[in-house]
Amino acid sequence: MRIDFGAIPAVTMPGMNGGTGDMTVRMFNDDRYRIVHTVIHPGGSIGIHAQTSGDDLNYILSGTGKAVCDGAEEELHPGVMHICPKGSEHSIVNTGAEDLVLLTIVAAR
Repeated sequence: MRIDFGAIPAVTMPGMNGGTGDMTVRMFNDDRYRIVHTVIHPGGSIGIHAQTSGDDLNYILSGTGKAVCDGAEEELHPGVMHICPKGSEHSIVNTGAEDLVLLTIVAAR
């Protein structure tokens, strides 16, 4: 399977899950996967939410941020993967002056 994120229209989402600011996403969905190229703009965040459909794997491509998963903080920078297991709660915050760019994969289980 090949996914061309350049061919998927970008959608701007304000305050996802009660977060702050805006983010831009390009999302692929099918029966088994949700794969999202996410750009959290400076000052933006994804609010705390429960992972109900599967494990949430977030690979950081550029920028800096912080994830909080079940109360534990993790620093985010390029080359780091933040994993929030199904049944856990997490949030992601852009802590830098540049866009925080990540590839998110939610695998149903």
